[in-house]
Order: sequence, then structure tokens, then C-alpha cells
Amino acid sequence: MPLLSRSRTRVTPRRKLPPPLAALTLTRDARQRVHMAASLLLDYPDDAWFARIPQVQALIASVPEEVRTLLQQFINVATASDDLGREYVNTFDLKRKCSLYLTYYANGDTRKRGTALVTILEAYRAAGWEFDAQELPDYLPAVLEFSAMSDSEIAAAVLSSHREGVEVLRAALETMESPWAGVVRAVTLSLPPIDEATRERYLDLINEGPPTETVGLSFLGNLPPFQVREDA
Repeated sequence: MPLLSRSRTRVTPRRKLPPPLAALTLTRDARQRVHMAASLLLDYPDDAWFARIPQVQALIASVPEEVRTLLQQFINVATASDDLGREYVNTFDLKRKCSLYLTYYANGDTRKRGTALVTILEAYRAAGWEFDAQELPDYLPAVLEFSAMSDSEIAAAVLSSHREGVEVLRAALETMESPWAGVVRAVTLSLPPIDEATRERYLDLINEGPPTETVGLSFLGNLPPFQVREDA
């Protein structure tokens, strides 16, 4: 039996969070546009990123107003920022609950994560795509690009299987009042409603954070955008 601290047990209260977002009814084209725009906006904001902004604005011009407003508000803030790159690093690279790598939320840096990464690679291949990028295959902008470009139902399944991670990321960014919160919120609005079991899982992740056992993932090598397989 664990020892009690003096005469009282210290209990950490569970964070009370707002109810999940109601999904929007989007056409397939609108959903693909939202996912491609979010894919581009969630990437690192280098010179090429800023050069693509007019294309992103053209991409979202015809999507429903609720998601278009969220994405445009982020663009307005981002393009007025003097140091967006440093803010990006401080947000996504230094905070465990703001990781853009979806398998991290359920697995942390544990041995299970290697299997989860391989599963995503196999999903890409089953849909007729080869992953050819410097990021790991669970990188959210890459998964969103896959969803935007693929006609396969597998793309939706990959996102659905990591819905808890998307929700944890959204909750963390909104708590921080991060400018990127609106982008992830737009993605969440484009996805089907979540069931109560999924909600419970992401609430647990929000409260506890990802597992912390640290192991190397070097056996995956450098898993360097998508290329259509020649045999697809």
C-alpha cells in the first residue's frame, strides 16, 4: 500500500474540458481543400511557406465560412508575425502535448511507437502511395496531405485511428491560445463526430500525457511528400 502524504491523500483533479466539436457537413472536395490547406499551414514557416500563402488562400476560397474563417484568421496572424519560426519551434518541438507526430500521443517514445509508424507506412502503400519525405510518416501535415490527395478510404482510416492525438493537440493549442489552434480546429470540424469511448481516451491523454519510456527509433532510418507508386 502506498504511503500517504501526512494525513491527506493528494488528488489531482481531472481537467474539465468543453464538449467535443460538432462536425460540419462538408463535401468531399471541401474536406480535401481543408486538409490540404491545413497540411501546408502546419508545416514549418520558412520562406517557401510564406510564398505559398496566396495558393492556400485560393484553395480555401470555396470552403464553408466557418472553417475558412479559422484558416484565414491564422494566415492574418502568421503573416503579421515577426518571429513565426521561433514560435513554431517553441510550440511544436518543445511541448509534449503539442507534437505534430500522431503516434506519439498513444505511444510516446516507446517500443510500441515503432510498430505504429510501420503500420502507417503500410497504410500509405495499401492506398497506392509511397512515403518519400524527411519527416516520420505520422507527421500530421503529411497525413493531411495524404487525406487531401488520396481517393482511398484508407486515408480517412489513418486519421480516424489517431483521432485522440488530433484532439489532444487541439485542446493543448486552444489552452495556450496558440495561433495554430484555429488550423487544428478546422481539421477537427472536418472529421466525423467522436464517440464517448474515443473522448474518454483523449481526456486521459490530455491529463496524463504520452508515455515516457524513451527508446531509439533509428531502425526506421530516414523516412524522408508523397509519390504515386508506379505499380498502383
